Amino acid sequence: METNKSFWPHTRITELFKIALPIIQAPMAGGATTPELIAAVSNAGGLGSLGAGYMSADDIYKAIAKIRQLTHKPFSVNLFIPEKHEATIEQMQRAREAIQECCPELRFEIDNIKPPYAPPFEEQMNAILEEKTPIFTFTFGIPSQHWIETFKKKGILLMGTATTVEEAKLLEASGMDAIVAQGREAGGHRGTFLGKAEDALIDLASLVPSIIDSVNIPVIAAGGIMDAKGMLAAIVSGASAVQMGTAFLTCTESGIHANYKSTLLNTTHDNTILTRAFSGKLARGINNTFISRMQSHENDILQYPIQNSLTSAMRKEAARQSDTDFMSMWAGSFDFLCSNLSATEFINKLNHEMLELTANL
Repeated sequence: METNKSFWPHTRITELFKIALPIIQAPMAGGATTPELIAAVSNAGGLGSLGAGYMSADDIYKAIAKIRQLTHKPFSVNLFIPEKHEATIEQMQRAREAIQECCPELRFEIDNIKPPYAPPFEEQMNAILEEKTPIFTFTFGIPSQHWIETFKKKGILLMGTATTVEEAKLLEASGMDAIVAQGREAGGHRGTFLGKAEDALIDLASLVPSIIDSVNIPVIAAGGIMDAKGMLAAIVSGASAVQMGTAFLTCTESGIHANYKSTLLNTTHDNTILTRAFSGKLARGINNTFISRMQSHENDILQYPIQNSLTSAMRKEAARQSDTDFMSMWAGSFDFLCSNLSATEFINKLNHEMLELTANL
C-alpha cells in the first residue's frame, strides 16, 4: 500500500535525515529491533533504528548488512555510552542471592559473573564507523569529543537523548545534529546522565517545549506516543519528529518474545512501573512478579550494567520457559494502545488517522 504523504509536514528532521515522514522507530536493545522491522519502517517513509547496545561488533556488522539487503533508505544505529560501575565480591554475592530468592519457580541457578559486563564499546563504535551508518544515536551520556569529531568527518549524523533542559544544552554544545527529548512516559531505560534519574521524570508535554526554547537544533519527542493524536500534539508543540518504541513492539516484524507481545496486546490499562530490578538502571516496564519481589531487595541491586549482566541468564531462562513473571518487558505508559499490525500497516494506520485529524482542524 503506497503511503500518502501529502498531509505530513516537512520538518527539520525529515530534511536532515532525508525521510518522508517525521516518524522514528525507537532503537530498542535486546532483540526487538530486527532488520525486518527497521527496513519496513524505513521503506514506509520513517526512520528505522537498530538498538545495538547489547550487540557485539560482529553482530552489528551482520545486522547492518541484513538491513541494507532489505532497504536502501536511511536508518540509524544506537549504542549505550559506557558508565562507571563497581561492585565488591560481597555485593555481588548479596545481589546474586537476592535474584535467586526472587525466582524460585524457574528452578534455575543464578551463577556468578565476571567482567566485562557489556560488549567492548570501542569495537561497537568502529563497526558503525566502518559501515558508514547514516545516523548514529546514543543514550546514557555523550561520546568523547574524539568520537564526535571522527563521526562527523565520516559525514555521520549524531543524535543524543536528553531527559532535562540541562542535558539538551550539553548535547547541543557537544556538536549534536538533533536531540531526542525523552519524557517520563517513555518505556525502557531512562537516558538521564546528569544527576539522578528520579529527578528527571518530566512529562513529555512540558519537556519538549522547554528544550525547544533552550536549543537551536531539531528536537524529537519520545515517550508514550502511540497514535496520530499523540504525534500531532508533539508536532504542534514544536517537535520536528516523534520517536515511537512501544507502538512498534507488537508489530509483526518485532523480535520480542511471543508472550511479551501477547501481554502488551491484552493490556487494558497502564500497568507499567519504574524499576531498577533487572538492570540496575531506572527503566519503565510492565510490572511483574520479579519486579514486585525485588522491591524488598532494593539495597542489593547492583549498578548498571553489572545488575543487567547478573540477571541476563535468568531472563533468558524465563524466555525459554515462556514465563513472563521473570522477563523484562519494557513498555511506555500507553502500552494498552498497542495493535497487532505489520510495521507498514501501522504506519499506514497513522497516515489515515492523521488525515482525519487534520481534516477536522
